[in-house]
Amino acid sequence: MGASKDDTLGHVDKDLVAEFGVGEYIFREGDPGNEMYIVQNGEVEIVKLSHGEAHRLAILEEGDFFGEMAILEDLPRTASARAHTACGLLRIDEGTFNQLIRHNPEISIRMLRKLCHRLRETNPALLEADGVGLIAEQEPVAAGEANEAASPARLVHIETNTEFALAHEAESTVGRFDPVTGLTPTVNLRPIDTQRSCSRRHARIFTRDNRVFIREEVGTANGTFVNGVRLKADDDVEIHDGDTLGFGKVELVYRAG
Repeated sequence: MGASKDDTLGHVDKDLVAEFGVGEYIFREGDPGNEMYIVQNGEVEIVKLSHGEAHRLAILEEGDFFGEMAILEDLPRTASARAHTACGLLRIDEGTFNQLIRHNPEISIRMLRKLCHRLRETNPALLEADGVGLIAEQEPVAAGEANEAASPARLVHIETNTEFALAHEAESTVGRFDPVTGLTPTVNLRPIDTQRSCSRRHARIFTRDNRVFIREEVGTANGTFVNGVRLKADDDVEIHDGDTLGFGKVELVYRAG
């Protein structure tokens, strides 16, 4: 899952949790820092000043992390963080950082993806030449409204009559929008995963030799299932029309066309 409280904090001292009230700043842009934070409960808003005004870059929720550059590169804060709602945050200093990395593979992988994404391209949420953009999140469409240019293959959530188009002649990622990295998976389950049981980047669906396979991503929590059978690490499992796929507690039906 996108790191539940237990999965994210499992081996970290919970006495390190700090509470913040609505609108209270955790830190401000330009401040020195030697701690990163993991959201234990509530929501945190990341904002950046542009032309004297604070512009929102992201809203972070339970399991998300921020401020890691202070530990990794000993840099001043590049943006401000304030409580969007009352929230509890786990403070991670350099002394507990290595412990976090060892016991929480999903956060480790997401941190690597965030750094790689910064190398590949300028995040659209960062300052542009004339202002600040927002992290955009793609939304699913109701069944029957899928983009005609997309592959006819899709995943269907029966309970909400929602379908998610898979990429045409390319691999599709399944997970939840990640405000930490700004990356949206091909199949963004956030709107229907009310229990946050699916990892930010949970699995991949791809074609090989005209057959369709699913593989669980590294660091995924809560499991990936095909017709009720949990995938093993590094397994490529072939899927067929009508198969039920489970991502954490979210179940969808694969439709080939």
